[in-house]
Amino acid sequence: MKLTINGIKDTAKWQAAGVELPSYDVEKVAAATKESPVWVHFGAGNIFRIFIGGLADRLISQGEMEKGITCVETFDFDVVDKIYKPYDNLVLAVTLKADGSTEKQVIGSLTEAIKAQSADEVQWNRLKTIFENPGLQMISFTITEKGYALKNADGGFFPFIQADIDNGPEKPGSAMAVVCALLFERYKNGGAPLAVVSMDNCSHNGEKLQASILTMAKEWQKKGFVDEGFVAYLEDEKKIAFPWSMIDKITPRPAESVCDELKKLGVEDMDPVITGKRTYIAPFVNAEGPQYLVVEDKFPNGRPALEKAGVYMTDRDTVNKVERMKVTTCLNPLHTALAVYGCVLGYTLIADEMKDTELNRLVHEIGPVEGMPVVTDPGILSPKDFVDEVINVRIPNPFMPDTPQRIATDTSQKVGIRYGETIKSYVAKYGDAKKLKAIPLAIAGWCRYLLAVDDNGEAFELSADPMVEELTARLKGIELGKPETYTGQLKEILSNVHIFGIDLYEAGIGEMIEELFKEEIAGPGAVRATLKKYLSE
Repeated sequence: MKLTINGIKDTAKWQAAGVELPSYDVEKVAAATKESPVWVHFGAGNIFRIFIGGLADRLISQGEMEKGITCVETFDFDVVDKIYKPYDNLVLAVTLKADGSTEKQVIGSLTEAIKAQSADEVQWNRLKTIFENPGLQMISFTITEKGYALKNADGGFFPFIQADIDNGPEKPGSAMAVVCALLFERYKNGGAPLAVVSMDNCSHNGEKLQASILTMAKEWQKKGFVDEGFVAYLEDEKKIAFPWSMIDKITPRPAESVCDELKKLGVEDMDPVITGKRTYIAPFVNAEGPQYLVVEDKFPNGRPALEKAGVYMTDRDTVNKVERMKVTTCLNPLHTALAVYGCVLGYTLIADEMKDTELNRLVHEIGPVEGMPVVTDPGILSPKDFVDEVINVRIPNPFMPDTPQRIATDTSQKVGIRYGETIKSYVAKYGDAKKLKAIPLAIAGWCRYLLAVDDNGEAFELSADPMVEELTARLKGIELGKPETYTGQLKEILSNVHIFGIDLYEAGIGEMIEELFKEEIAGPGAVRATLKKYLSE
């Protein structure tokens, strides 16, 4: 069985293997899409293929859409050559269920794959033609938050961005320059409206995307590449809208176990590839079942009936509230606590941590107990139901190959949102945050993690983090088994408003975190003993 247009015509074999096939004519949909695309997506990776591609697949199956999505890769062009073209743009979507079973489905909604290479005349002209088409309704993005960044920590443009500014719209290289150049083509060819929709997992994503594209346009205007009318076109939300969104679906790397299962069923050529740019990707995508997409309903040129595929279409304020609910209370703070303690306690799978009595109790305390009194309720989703699903279904799923080491990445950039916002809410509501017990324990755990020594006294490698050198330098002199070597080294970290969004001493919990940390460095086994002490029934 081959995952190709011809391969899926042998429907009996696929059905016998338990794989659902598209109910529509994939070739007919692809031909209609190529003739007049309505939806272009930038960032052709895993979450797009299974989630966004799955939404379009459902709408086509329901007769709500006649066309699929045009896929554009802006960063790793091997993905197009190795994962899209050999498989006729088909995706084998594998949903990992908590009982160990899988649901398998071929998605046929990804109709064309294009490399955003301005140096490739054929590819570049194809993109220009698509953007000149007044019938194009929306472009969407899953390029990660880094894809929107134009400036370095010192506030200057990255060299590759400066090159894009100097080269102008004819030779763009970065994603933001590519998109800005294509919007310029649209402007020159009648200036039809368009929705430009970030679906990346970051706060205020539409605002970030808008700011980056406008910055590029204004820099080009200064150099005379574009006129002021183009900038005005981008600034007019009746012409170019930048809706905000919130996306949530855990989509890990392709799992070896899934690959083996597919091979046993007789599906050929399923092996993952690692591209030249270190993208780990396969013809199949494995992910959890639960998924959420909340989008601000601002589409000046019309849109597909996304709500009929389960997307929440709403206003900007509600999108912001859903994002805040997830990131500050119901999911991300729990993940971070499991990440840092998981590394210290020797875990390599997040799901396994939920079988740990103390860690299970810790996330219950952080979310349902401490988070709920100050949670932002968006109205369209129940915070209680959301956090219950996270704790009881999503995180414990033993077939989700997600690791504490991956989630511990960049923790210094996350704790301000994931814990700082709840701490600030407690200060506003109660005068201080002294009622909190589990969140201080999570922060103490992060500080203990930064020692890079596990609970057995063995060294381990810290996950990547832009502040790791600065933070570990501040902890110099602290030794496991010698609490007396702690002489206040945490004070500069815990009082740093740039890290937590608030001075934790002013919030009334700085000293508490110091005491918890001292208990956790008492010697081997002290982390476990501390968790037992504070999380016993």
